[in-house]
Amino acid sequence: MALLRLEDVTVRFGARAALDSVDLEVAEHEIVCVLGPSGSGKSTLLRVVAGLQDVHSGRVLLSGADQAGVPVHRRGVGLMFQDHQLFPQRDVGGNVAFGLRMRGVSRAGQSARTGELLDLVGLPGAQKRAVASLSGGEQQRVALARALAPEPRLLMLDEPLGQLDRGLRERLVVELRSLFGRLGTTVLAVTHDQGEAFALADRVVVMRDGLIAQAGTPLEVWQRPASAFVARFLGFDNVVAATVSGTAADTVWGKIPVPDGSPQGGREVLVRPAGVRLVGVADGLPCTVEGRTFRGNHVAVRLRPLDGPPLEAECSLRDAPHEGADVGVVFAADDVVVLDSL
Repeated sequence: MALLRLEDVTVRFGARAALDSVDLEVAEHEIVCVLGPSGSGKSTLLRVVAGLQDVHSGRVLLSGADQAGVPVHRRGVGLMFQDHQLFPQRDVGGNVAFGLRMRGVSRAGQSARTGELLDLVGLPGAQKRAVASLSGGEQQRVALARALAPEPRLLMLDEPLGQLDRGLRERLVVELRSLFGRLGTTVLAVTHDQGEAFALADRVVVMRDGLIAQAGTPLEVWQRPASAFVARFLGFDNVVAATVSGTAADTVWGKIPVPDGSPQGGREVLVRPAGVRLVGVADGLPCTVEGRTFRGNHVAVRLRPLDGPPLEAECSLRDAPHEGADVGVVFAADDVVVLDSL
């Protein structure tokens, strides 16, 4: 049985459906990240599960029990928000122990659990520190310890690392995944940052306009986006209309090879930058190098063909052509994905 199940859940704000007949399951001990742009419905979904937002239709079930009419504090879920929402008048220990005190846990139990969690989140001995003295990353760790203290059956994270700088986010997301794995925590998180979602999640759910556009493991979603929307949201710009016949797609960029067994007919195709191969100008689609962007271990090269939208290629630092150079382009079928029908 799924720990969390949403069945045909709809939420409307006026004429707009923030959630439109959404079905979703989260298994015990699973980490699910809901990903999408602003206004896609991801935060509304989290509020529905928490009991902070009523539904117009559908059901929310936790461990098989319908949560209709169950107040927030009786759902057994933990919440961690982007802005921490720590109590400034309480020290670190007081913040972490707050939920335990509300549940009537003894002082000795509060102290033991607080110390255990602060050790787990990398802040040993911080009980007496003032919240105002903490860095952003430390405050986030305290907020996490506070959310975990009552041992919620489901921990929900709302843009948990959104206010931190990129380097700290990348370190913390690795630590979070390891921590949740050790504790066996079931997690439902929402974020607009695909890097964060893909590093943290067992399963990624991409939302658009209140609907689930795609769900799957990070590898499945990354390798096989279901639609042009998902592909572009993940940062892939090489998407064009195509007519697929056999193992070739007819596009504005000419014939592009596609993998065996690809869907046929009117489609859209994605060409990953790694599948845009540079050759001599006479040996492929003629293009001019419009720009280069250094990406750490490679260079993203923006190419302008004679017809159609620009292309992005991925080149090694040594092989990247200079701006203004004329090159030819061929395409590798392994890096071509045939998307949903037009």
